[in-house]
Amino acid sequence: MNLLPIFKNTNNNPNTLILGQDDFLNDYLIRSYVEDEKFKELDRITVDCESDGLDELVANLTESSLFSSQKIITVKNPFFLTAKVPKKYKKQIDQLQEIFSHIQEIDDVIVIEASYEKIDRRKKLTKTILASFNVVEPQIKPYEVAAITKAIIKTDGYTISQSALQLLIERSDQVIDTILSNYSKLKVIAEDKKITEKAVDQNIDLSLAQNVFSILDSALTGDYKIAIQRLDDQLKEGSNPIQLLAVFENQIELLLVVKILAKRGRTETQIVKELGVHPYRVKLALQNKISVNKLKQMLEQTIELDYKYKNGTYREDNFLKMFILNS
Repeated sequence: MNLLPIFKNTNNNPNTLILGQDDFLNDYLIRSYVEDEKFKELDRITVDCESDGLDELVANLTESSLFSSQKIITVKNPFFLTAKVPKKYKKQIDQLQEIFSHIQEIDDVIVIEASYEKIDRRKKLTKTILASFNVVEPQIKPYEVAAITKAIIKTDGYTISQSALQLLIERSDQVIDTILSNYSKLKVIAEDKKITEKAVDQNIDLSLAQNVFSILDSALTGDYKIAIQRLDDQLKEGSNPIQLLAVFENQIELLLVVKILAKRGRTETQIVKELGVHPYRVKLALQNKISVNKLKQMLEQTIELDYKYKNGTYREDNFLKMFILNS
């Protein structure tokens, strides 16, 4: 199923430019587009401009349909849209300018995947492509993750309960790439295309951030035995102590900022939009009863521990247990 309509499209032109730095998401969306039913009779060609070269791209774009079937051409790494293009490619750039200026005369469908933070919109070639292609920029704000995920699953022809959706997002750390990866696993085992909370629980592991949050939560509620046990489990599984400390610091900082904003009269919705984080994380932070002063103290401790571990004062992971027991 074509997932592009979930996002803003500039027009209905089949020639499409996917623009955004998330290459995993871009790949996922392009795969859904290329495999759409309306393109099933077309030959599929992929040209990577960096590895195959611009000459290969020009050849595929200009090959006469009299000698081949109609194609859908996916163009990866289109560095010709960026600011820094070596002068040695001037001939090919001029050829591409001529081709894309007469895009309506080409029978093939062209899909360009520009997985860059930004492109050079001042260039003539870039302007031509932006004007003649359907442009999709799949940017997802943190508070949009749940709605976008649900829309993708629905468009794909699957159903998911609200509790299963929430659990999937939680165990994916609210990261869309991880969500899509985990969703792909769930599709394989879904009966009648239904994704249940049980399926998510049994097949998608807790994320590192969730495991660390459970350690911190146990410590803050005084259940130090469970907290230390969970910490030991993470260390035995190979988690790096400084990586765990960084997650502790991140979660404490979020708790602190949420509580400060709440004290200033911000609503839960306002805090979500202001911080750009998933609503569930804000909800959990607001439910926590720990004081602002205690959080400030803990944040200072994590910063000090980080410094002392990196300068060699601490060489073992026992400093993490000290931190947990002092929480």
